[in-house]
Amino acid sequence: MEPVLIIRHVAHEGPGYLQVILDRENIPFSMICIDKGELIPNTIKGISGLVLMGGPMSINDPLGWINDEVQLVKQALASQLPILGHCLGGQMIAKAMGAKVRANPVSEIGWHVTRTVPHPETQWLREINEENLLFHWHSETFELPEGAVPILTSRYCEHQGFVCGKTLALQCHIEMTADMVSTWCELNQESLHPSDSVQTVDEMQDGLDEKINHLNQVADIMYLVWIKGLK
Repeated sequence: MEPVLIIRHVAHEGPGYLQVILDRENIPFSMICIDKGELIPNTIKGISGLVLMGGPMSINDPLGWINDEVQLVKQALASQLPILGHCLGGQMIAKAMGAKVRANPVSEIGWHVTRTVPHPETQWLREINEENLLFHWHSETFELPEGAVPILTSRYCEHQGFVCGKTLALQCHIEMTADMVSTWCELNQESLHPSDSVQTVDEMQDGLDEKINHLNQVADIMYLVWIKGLK
């Protein structure tokens, strides 16, 4: 199998639990690190799937690599290559599909309940509870692209995820590990402004192992459906 290409935008927002799954399933992967100045390839040749991680920047920022990445996603969409996006990565997919990315009504940071959206596209949600406590860290959100099927929503953000063929775009972060949550809290605690939708560092880390265990169970289901598209 040709490798999955993972695009990382900042050092602390790597593949996390997704890497655990890829290793467990013997799926080869390579990684482009934007934070190290590595360049977005201009072709999808030689890869079996494309994964886009998160990042603190806005997809609407005037950064040259953002357009390069959107163009790569468009190639992957045209070739029906499996694509997986997390937060900024999900917004990247939405933009490539012609949808707008805009400010969310509120910042959504921490552990918040995410609900499934009933739809015949049940393969992505098989064995997933109707409500799940998932991790979030964003202040922008994507509109739903034409032809996409919404699968997740939350109180603070209407569009938490959509699917289209072999593509899965998420606003939430199912890739988190306990270490990643702790690192994000440490790096960003000075800029947090707690509210109903923004948790404190203590709230985010309270009962962390139990929360991560459940998040991993949700990720197992969704990632394995996506991986089936690679074969």
